[in-house]
Amino acid sequence: MSIAAINEQLLRSIGVGVAIARRSDLRMIFHNQAFSEWFGEAGGEAALSDVLPDLDLAAVSQAVDEAGRYTGEISIKPKRRILVIALSISSATVEDERLFIVECQNITRIRELESMIDSYSTMVERNTRELEREKERVERLLLNLMPRSVYEEFKTFGVVTPQLYKDVSVVMLDFVDFTKFAAESDPTITLGELNDIFTAFDRISEQYGCERIKTIGDAYLAVAGMPEPSHDHARAVANCAVRFIRYLERRNQSHPHKWLARIGLGTGAAVGSVVGIQKYVYDVFGPAVNMAARLQVFAEPMTVVAPDDMKEALVEEFHLDDLGRHDIRGIGEMRLMRVGAGIELARKSRQF
Repeated sequence: MSIAAINEQLLRSIGVGVAIARRSDLRMIFHNQAFSEWFGEAGGEAALSDVLPDLDLAAVSQAVDEAGRYTGEISIKPKRRILVIALSISSATVEDERLFIVECQNITRIRELESMIDSYSTMVERNTRELEREKERVERLLLNLMPRSVYEEFKTFGVVTPQLYKDVSVVMLDFVDFTKFAAESDPTITLGELNDIFTAFDRISEQYGCERIKTIGDAYLAVAGMPEPSHDHARAVANCAVRFIRYLERRNQSHPHKWLARIGLGTGAAVGSVVGIQKYVYDVFGPAVNMAARLQVFAEPMTVVAPDDMKEALVEEFHLDDLGRHDIRGIGEMRLMRVGAGIELARKSRQF
């Protein structure tokens, strides 16, 4: 390469630091202003190793001989700010003199932008993970408010279409003298007791395929046969009811307050839907729910009352006592029966 060609290359390298050193003794024979600003003025006897002391010249020579070019990065601090300089070193021969051509480019801004992008990417990833966790928390909350199939419909379409279920069964429970207990007890104790009991009821309901719909004060409502149809919905709610009683009997043996419950069962049709726009609540309405609420009144403490219409579904598994015909408000005259654990169910209940 001629001197004229080198000068032409240098003119094209405006904004790039350029230096030329002899390969034989590494003495600098040329550097432009940009190179001087970054690495300082190199005197006539300055060597490339003096100007770039952190540069591995053996690795440079090997790379230039094998690949024709050496590339790398170095960090310098000419003033207060640390600069990142990209190096590109190649070889040339002028009048039988072998030279190193050193090209330098300030890539500090590029590295800063890359760092900013990395930080932004990390922030986005972190926010995405937080959004996913928040989404999971919201999903768990909504699944506590409504059955999964209803939640999936709500998530997909944004609304839930009211559904009529023609054949379901309902279990409704409330506690004897709860108002008096709540008035005389610390609210924290009352809520702690209810939370303990209703958590156990939820486990029992899930075990028998029932869906807890809601609790209102001391009232507990669960259904079977909706939103997923079930042919043994009557046995499911009856199993829940006798297990609720068994659980309270065992709990009362080791707790100071003795909880006594009345339970009513109902069967028939019901409508299920999400109620509300800003505060979502999944609720059920209809004859089956009304029947369970009405029959609960006819139950003695720690007993379960059901309509005679459920007899055929329960007679083989439960102990049934006829309670005769009663006039049910809003429903009319109906034969009722008391539902208790059968021999096999009683044996299993003792293991609960």
